[in-house]
Amino acid sequence: MKKILAMLLALVMIFALAACGQQAAPAAEKPAEAPAAEAPAAEAPAAEAPAAVATGSLKIWVPEATVEFTKAQVAAFMEANPEYAGYEVSVEPVGEGDAASNMLTDVEAGADIFNFAQDQLARLVSAGALIELSDENAAIVAAENDAGSVAAATMGGTVYAYPLTSDNGYFLYYDKSVVSDPTSLAAILADCEAAGKDFYMEINSGWYQPAFFFGAGCTLTYDTDDAGAFTKCNIDYASDKGVGALKAMIELAKSPAFKNGSSVSNATNVAAIVDGTWDSSAAKELFGDNYACAKLPTVDINGTATQLGGFGGFKLLGVKPQTDEAKLALCDALALYLSSGDVQLARYQAVGWGPSNIAAKADPSVQADEALAALGEQLSYTIPQGQYPGDYWGLATALGDSVIGGQYNDADDATLLAALQSFQDTCIGYAG
Repeated sequence: MKKILAMLLALVMIFALAACGQQAAPAAEKPAEAPAAEAPAAEAPAAEAPAAVATGSLKIWVPEATVEFTKAQVAAFMEANPEYAGYEVSVEPVGEGDAASNMLTDVEAGADIFNFAQDQLARLVSAGALIELSDENAAIVAAENDAGSVAAATMGGTVYAYPLTSDNGYFLYYDKSVVSDPTSLAAILADCEAAGKDFYMEINSGWYQPAFFFGAGCTLTYDTDDAGAFTKCNIDYASDKGVGALKAMIELAKSPAFKNGSSVSNATNVAAIVDGTWDSSAAKELFGDNYACAKLPTVDINGTATQLGGFGGFKLLGVKPQTDEAKLALCDALALYLSSGDVQLARYQAVGWGPSNIAAKADPSVQADEALAALGEQLSYTIPQGQYPGDYWGLATALGDSVIGGQYNDADDATLLAALQSFQDTCIGYAG
């Protein structure tokens, strides 16, 4: 009997242990249950969540003719770069000259990205209106654009802007049914006088007037320090060659065909005009089938047929210094895009601006452009326009006005030399 009881107790213990083992199994397998086992890892997404999208506004100033084009390009850029979707970008019509003046007056209220002419670079840098390009963007600018435009965007070895064009120069538009020989100013004037037509050139402008003096071999440039301050004037207008250039201007102003001006749109009864590529569409419309272009003509200076020279220049795109690093990144990326070869070519096709980008300049459509071809030929007789004091422009206007008014019509060489000496001394006084 005892043996039977012992056996029964042993069986009870075995069943009890088996029952306990069946209850413990789920606990042993619990790590396999994904929700409970992976709970600690659920904190990772919060730790690695992307930063909030930056927001803000950005203002761009461009000439009125390129507003709609720029808006379309900005929209394409923003669509391709959704990381900047939090920014609202506005494009406003402000010409290069006004843009520079406005920025110099109030940098803080000015545009974040703006077009300007290269002669304003030193003043804008000095006013703190331009931020230097990053090393990466500066390298791209140097590699992809022609040397003249890169030099125009550079001061003291630092690149401060993005080149947009190499077309800021002047040449001759003419009506080929009237002008038979565009290579000689005397011949052009003779044809215009015979036809009762006019020849336009703005000789009271510090931009166009140097065509005579530089053609004669004179110099008028300024040196600046890294801050943009003028330190020296290099000028030799008060010389025999300067007198010869002034005489040529006087003879031009005496012609009954001469009109002082440089805008096709404002010219009437015109057969020839010294103007730039910005007026190519207006010139084509004006002259129709007789539309033609050429480099500037030669002029008689001291008895020698002398090629008129002048200035060459460039349009640039600047970025204002920013306190917000995210906004600065957008400004730099957008400015680099708007000045890229593809956009320069598209801008040429839309509004006729001649590219500075090497690849864009090589495009067949650019190569076939008569105005750009004439400018390209003329640029070999010009100097890149550097930095000039603001007062220089008024001084040049006064000299031209005196010529147009006939003040020097009967003057001898000594009188003309004295006038140029006064002009030269005043220019020197603007430096330092």
